[in-house]
Amino acid sequence: MGLRKLATHSSLRRFSAHMPRNLFSALYSTTLPCSDHEIQVLCGVVSNYVGSLDDLESSLQESGVSLTSSLVASVIDLCKKEVPSRRLLRFFTWSCKNLNQDLDDRDFNHAIRVLAEMKDHRAIEILLSDFRNEGRELEVQTFCVVADALVKLGKEDDALGIFKNLNLFKCPQDKFTVTAIVNALCARGHAKRAEGVIWHHKDKLSGAELCIYRSLLYGWSFQENVKEARRIIQEMKSKKMVPDLFCYNTFLRCLCEHNLKHNCSGLGPEALNVMMEMRSYKIAPNSISYNILLSCLGRARRVKESLNALDLMKRSGCDPDWVTYYLVIRVLFLSGRFGKGNRIVEQMMGGLRPPPKFYHDLIGVLCGRERVNHALALFELMKLNDAGGYGPVYDLLIPKLCRCGDFGKGKELWDGAVKMGITLSCSSSVLDPSVTQVFVPRQKEHDAMRDDPVKQNARIQNGDHGTSETKKKKKKDSQGQALPDGIGSQ
Repeated sequence: MGLRKLATHSSLRRFSAHMPRNLFSALYSTTLPCSDHEIQVLCGVVSNYVGSLDDLESSLQESGVSLTSSLVASVIDLCKKEVPSRRLLRFFTWSCKNLNQDLDDRDFNHAIRVLAEMKDHRAIEILLSDFRNEGRELEVQTFCVVADALVKLGKEDDALGIFKNLNLFKCPQDKFTVTAIVNALCARGHAKRAEGVIWHHKDKLSGAELCIYRSLLYGWSFQENVKEARRIIQEMKSKKMVPDLFCYNTFLRCLCEHNLKHNCSGLGPEALNVMMEMRSYKIAPNSISYNILLSCLGRARRVKESLNALDLMKRSGCDPDWVTYYLVIRVLFLSGRFGKGNRIVEQMMGGLRPPPKFYHDLIGVLCGRERVNHALALFELMKLNDAGGYGPVYDLLIPKLCRCGDFGKGKELWDGAVKMGITLSCSSSVLDPSVTQVFVPRQKEHDAMRDDPVKQNARIQNGDHGTSETKKKKKKDSQGQALPDGIGSQ
């Protein structure tokens, strides 16, 4: 019992730190106002992790707090980010038993929305059962949150079951609830099932057609189904609804992701055709449109097409943002075109000030490609532009330099970080040559061995008679002609 009280007191202290400031207006008062004190007591009991759920109910009973509906709602709001959903559910069910009929439909709707946001499927089922058994009214907003949570949990059948039986919850099947279930299904790629809902309730969708088509387009694009996504675009046009920028960008993402997996050579041409179609409807592609294309081109290592897309973007009057430059520079660095990448970085600095993430990621790419000198130059540019967020870069560069054998530069960076007051995550032991193992790249190791006659003789004695080019020269047929690769002597 003493342990439970101790945990309750610690929970009270933790929650008092998170209470709204207006609860502590009397800073020099020895006692808090009654209602505020009751909120703290209940929050402390609910957040006490010692004991079972039955112990929680016993502690709530012993607290002696006079419950009100507003008090219950306040406790749920304060505890929802700190407490597991099952403890909140037990607190709410205990409040229902002690308040009898004082909790109205609004309080029940609030509780189920909180539990749905916490993604607790079982808790949602329990409260929905109470809704139906007690004849309460489910609000449209609550249904939207519940349907979205269930579909995200992979329970789309349950979400559709609730939608089909909304009359049992005194909730109408109107354009708002139909739109809600369609949006929830399409957000996770269940476009076919969403079209089934639309077919059965098409008479209720007046005024919501554009929202419905957007959801369907997103649903088919989620599956990367270009054929069905194009069908939705054509259907919108046939009904005199011009697809907007969001629709075209969604379709463009679907097309590029599909081509990335199945037709890399068609990435650029087909995406540019979509952009031409957009312009024919007086919809100018924006930076998001080009970034979708550049992202897929970069993953396919299509360097030349990435540069052409950037050039076309500038000539068409669309200003590149830092994401655009990041995607192009990244593919240049990954493909070994470091000089070109550095020149584009310099061009970008003329009009943009990228966030720290831009530098973090590119410095990581350069370190991965064993181009630490380029990474250091980019880091100096980062500090010159006062981008901030230097800690992660120091944590990356210092161990990298030490593992490459440059302990002097690593110590210099360490001292610079300490001077700036930056707390580093890496240990100071990386600066010790006796602790940190120096990594020698395979190419450098091979060059050093080739230049050392002693090591070269040792390789020959061990049976390694030279490079692959020497072996290919020995692979001749009896007439002195080289045989094709992969064909040996018969």
